[in-house]
Amino acid sequence: MDVTSLNERAPACADKYRNSTSKWTVAAVEELYALPFNDLIYRAQAIHRDHFDANAVQLSTLLSIKTGGCPEDCGYCPQAARYHTDVDNEALMSVGEVVAAARCAREKGATRFCMGAAWRGPKQRDLERVIDMVKAVRGLGMETCATLGMLKPGQAQQLKAAGLDYYNHNIDTAPEFYGEIIRTRTQDDRLGTLDQVREAGLHVCCGGIVGMGESRRTRAGLIAQLANMDPYPESVPINNLVQVEGTPLHGTEPLDPFEFVRTIACARITMPRAVVRLSAGRQDMSEGIQALCFLAGANSIFYGEKLLTTGNPEVEKDAALFARLGLRPMESENAGSNR
Repeated sequence: MDVTSLNERAPACADKYRNSTSKWTVAAVEELYALPFNDLIYRAQAIHRDHFDANAVQLSTLLSIKTGGCPEDCGYCPQAARYHTDVDNEALMSVGEVVAAARCAREKGATRFCMGAAWRGPKQRDLERVIDMVKAVRGLGMETCATLGMLKPGQAQQLKAAGLDYYNHNIDTAPEFYGEIIRTRTQDDRLGTLDQVREAGLHVCCGGIVGMGESRRTRAGLIAQLANMDPYPESVPINNLVQVEGTPLHGTEPLDPFEFVRTIACARITMPRAVVRLSAGRQDMSEGIQALCFLAGANSIFYGEKLLTTGNPEVEKDAALFARLGLRPMESENAGSNR
């Protein structure tokens, strides 16, 4: 059977589970999860090839420009001030420090530079410094992304005017499970920021975290919610929980690696034109599981030794894996080509 014959059959199977407005229902995504593993991966790879170069992966580097001291209570996060972790509350980095890090990332092959700050939301005086960072990084010829927490009215427009390309704000998990993980803000608060980001004309980077003790139905609910955004995010990071001692989720039963691969595949099938990022947790994945994630449709990674405060595979190790798999960096103008 060739790819065409499989695609003729598989979409019909999934489409019958969508609702009357052609949205992805949770049941439809659950049906995808339940497919035999080979069928699911085959279908995801076929859809991936319809929209992307199957052997190109977008390289992003993430820098924590303001670490620790966050007032939120996200159960997975070592930067929350209320948890006893080894993360210190640090001041906002200088523009010069950020530019030096971005230049180093560019020299190592990254095309997108993401700046993250441990804030509930940026104060205006801090946003003005971030704007200077965005302008400087853009001046290096890199795509820019920021994750600064919840935005106040007008702040997204200021970031857009500075040249920001993407704003990251994850919804984390399905609505019914959200309150089990975070209580200091609601998921509607997050969606409100995403609405402002869209209205400002910025690209949306939005995904979630799996492996937090949720059910498969919850994972399906996360994917369905992302896929039903209109439009769905241009960039979709899928994170596997990195357990940090001192956080409430430390000690959670780890997610089956194949279930993580299934999540990547479901994201690819439901959001065919999104750049799907194999994000946090990659350091603990075998190279075989990472290869399956790329086969399932992941075409972006965080590239560098650290993700905010947790570890990430070394650049040299990633380069060696790419060489073994025949993968190559995605050209920057092709990343985020949604719609």
